[in-house]
Amino acid sequence: MSKSKRARNRRGFLIAAAVALLACALLFLMARPPICTCGHIELWHGALDSGNSQHIADWYSLSHIIHGFLFYAAARLLMRRQPLGPRLALAVAIESAWEILENSPIIIDRYRTATIALGYSGDTIINSMSDIGMMTLGFLFAARAPAAVTILAAIAMELVALYVIRDNLTLNVLMLAWPIEAVKQWQSAL
Repeated sequence: MSKSKRARNRRGFLIAAAVALLACALLFLMARPPICTCGHIELWHGALDSGNSQHIADWYSLSHIIHGFLFYAAARLLMRRQPLGPRLALAVAIESAWEILENSPIIIDRYRTATIALGYSGDTIINSMSDIGMMTLGFLFAARAPAAVTILAAIAMELVALYVIRDNLTLNVLMLAWPIEAVKQWQSAL
């Protein structure tokens, strides 16, 4: 790698970190709670209850890893000549924008009306930052692993989440964009 490419790569990683910190600051300014209002932090919250999106990781963390896979694929197609750092910076910017939007009243209300997340109140800051981190892990995994392994990992994560919580990235997008009452009823039966 040439010296200028190494510099662009390093600059991209620094920009990615700065964007994540900016997202954290914006979530703070949006008055998102830093941690669960229950007063403690869990590394893993596997129950389907009001603790979802309040702790470091939960079943929806799998979706954010898959975001990383998808963003890596898109960045690889659109930014072929750029090193990994600038590609990651773009992915972190998109994921951070989603975290800001996801915690806006319009999306919180949409989750409450269109999905099984009836009591959803948005993410804590620690969960949003973890979601950005999970996307980053997915992105970096996809950058190193063969495409077939990444695709199989995404399918496996989607199927595990579907089996365990009757929800996954695919259903989440479907239910936010085009809610289907039969799917909502099936999900609620868990």
